[in-house]
Amino acid sequence: MHSLSKQPVTTLADSPKLLVRQKLAKPKKLRVLIAPSGFKECLGADEVADCIEEGLRRVLDEDSAVFRKTPLHDGGEGFCKALVAVHGGEIRELRVTGPDHKPVDSHFGVIGDDRKTAVLDMAAAAGLRLVPKECRDPTLTTTYGVGELIVTALDAGCTKIIIGCGDSGTSDGGAGMLQALGVRLMDKNGDDLQLGGGGGTLSQLETISLEGLHPRLRDPGHDVKIEAVCNIKNILCGPQGVARVYGPQKGATEDQVETLSLALEKFAQAAMPILKEDLSLKPGSGASGGLGAGLMLLRASLRARGEAIDDYFMLKTLFEEHWDIVITAEGSLDFQSSKGKMTVEIARRAQEHGAQVIALAGTIGHGAETVYDAGVCAFLSILEGPASLEEAIKDADRLLKDAAEKSMRVIKMGMSLQQNEPVSASIRTAPEKGSGRPPSFPYLVKMARAMTG
Repeated sequence: MHSLSKQPVTTLADSPKLLVRQKLAKPKKLRVLIAPSGFKECLGADEVADCIEEGLRRVLDEDSAVFRKTPLHDGGEGFCKALVAVHGGEIRELRVTGPDHKPVDSHFGVIGDDRKTAVLDMAAAAGLRLVPKECRDPTLTTTYGVGELIVTALDAGCTKIIIGCGDSGTSDGGAGMLQALGVRLMDKNGDDLQLGGGGGTLSQLETISLEGLHPRLRDPGHDVKIEAVCNIKNILCGPQGVARVYGPQKGATEDQVETLSLALEKFAQAAMPILKEDLSLKPGSGASGGLGAGLMLLRASLRARGEAIDDYFMLKTLFEEHWDIVITAEGSLDFQSSKGKMTVEIARRAQEHGAQVIALAGTIGHGAETVYDAGVCAFLSILEGPASLEEAIKDADRLLKDAAEKSMRVIKMGMSLQQNEPVSASIRTAPEKGSGRPPSFPYLVKMARAMTG
């Protein structure tokens, strides 16, 4: 019988080549999705995304991370041009009545092979950016120019009109828009209210007549479909009505907020005989200073931002790929953020797919912590100290880049501490055993939450 000879056991120490190969093995790259909204009156969503990427690249190079930028156009300023670019359409420029009653350069887009679908931002005719700071009185500002854009699209033969509702500088319930389209708004004596008079004039409103409405919209069986992309959670009246929630942001004093609240209640009452329902608390009626309510009188369909943006910009495909971290951003993070804003909508999707979400914000307001329950793991303000709004806007580009860099350095430190490595270690460290991916980030979440108070 032959005895089995002992075979030598090769250890790692005995195999320098094996050791070298293990040391040179490349870990998976960190996958980072950059998906911010714009900063109102400051930077567009595309610019915000560029700033965040530049800040991250100060910490991560191409060998350690994969980046993808997907700016979130939620119906506010820039929505039209972004959608036209995605669908290969064209922009048509014109002058319309601005929110402060002065002419402004504006535009709308047309998409589709037949160019019969029009796209417009209400902000391109009635946005807050178009209202000089010394003229910010939402009892006076008007959506008349929005109506002029719609008239131009109708006269061009468009059969579908997509209206982005966001970044408004008005609180007139869409009254100016309706007047531009031929709708009569009358007081108790049957006299017409001032054309484009602003939300304050609605306190005198008694009757609405659609008899003079643009002929392409007048016929109940007309072939024009109007679709509004809006924050469907905004309502017209009540304690959470649009005047009380957003009026102060548009320059309204406490007295003006009360005036607008009562005026919009009058608008809802006047609309009831036409629509056979009360618009006061109807979802979306308060979108863009009540423009949603005015659009309802035109039989428009109101679509939630998240749903519509998914369709138009194909956001559903974003999470067909795996992402370790999602960095989003918005100008002001507060109790309103979890009520339909796109930053939180993207966070919900990311959470469902196991990604960690960090939100950068210009300012952190009351109730911002509610975003934790909606998928945001941590949020940070880009401000470095007390600053006026004007100073913050002027320096926003640099502040965003620096904040993105700082947040990634915190992530880098958290990952290193999780792996019991020196804080100065490169982010290109070995992934968790058997995962094939970089480690998760609960340590970062605790640290970042502590930093944000």
